[in-house]
Amino acid sequence: MDFALVIRKRLEELGLDQRDLANALEVTESYISQLLGRKKIPPLPNRTDLYDKMSKVLGLPREELGRLVALEHHQALDQKWQGLPAARFGPMRELVLRKCRPARQRQMRAIFEKQSFGELEQLITRTLIEVVRREARAHARDNTWVRSIASRGRNSYREMRVRMIDLLDSDPRASIGDFSAFLDPLIDSWDFDPDDFRLDVKLANGLLRRFGFREQQKEEPSAEEPGLRTFLRDSKLSSGATAEEIEILRGMRFPAGGRPTALFYYRTLQSLRDPLHFSPERRQSKRGG
Repeated sequence: MDFALVIRKRLEELGLDQRDLANALEVTESYISQLLGRKKIPPLPNRTDLYDKMSKVLGLPREELGRLVALEHHQALDQKWQGLPAARFGPMRELVLRKCRPARQRQMRAIFEKQSFGELEQLITRTLIEVVRREARAHARDNTWVRSIASRGRNSYREMRVRMIDLLDSDPRASIGDFSAFLDPLIDSWDFDPDDFRLDVKLANGLLRRFGFREQQKEEPSAEEPGLRTFLRDSKLSSGATAEEIEILRGMRFPAGGRPTALFYYRTLQSLRDPLHFSPERRQSKRGG
């Protein structure tokens, strides 16, 4: 049984409909319709509080919902690697250009229009999306913040929650969607220096983020830990693990004298997801990225 089928069956058993579920989850009825109609893949459990609320209203174990969602994402990943859609500049090009420093706008427009979604436009647009994605991720469970972003545009609170789910679940390597509802209020301006190949992004709160080239020491590849392989093969332990989280686990190094078990990786994954283990991010106006 898949995610949509389980949810539809449970709604029928409880005598509820899509509107009841949408109200309980504080999202739009259209979004629920897309989930249950398999037109939209459900978001990963660790990126939203959707499943906490869904578990309560439907009386289903959150772990079971997470397992079904993980299965959907594994299937979607298989399909995605069969051929990624072509990148497109979408409806955000004018907004991106409008956010460019005025003295640089004419130059950037000429470069953008020379080639449809060329390398430089992709670099700048994807970087701006990643900046707002990090901001959204930091406030994913802050309803007051979501309401404040919604109030700056023409979106309702529920519509903004759906847009946030789409933003956090978006794949930066695939086609770029319309995230102007976040980019417009969160990004004050950006400037690209073609001589130093440096991109400065100024946030609406006054903070500056700088992206540019920097030298990195190449590490010799190391064999994957047996415990990590066991963890990844066990769907109960690794359910819902994102590519970013797996990369963090894969990059861990250990002293000689003992090897980590699959349970170690499971507990580390839970620690990575617990906001209590991390202090608020400090953003500095120096080279990063």
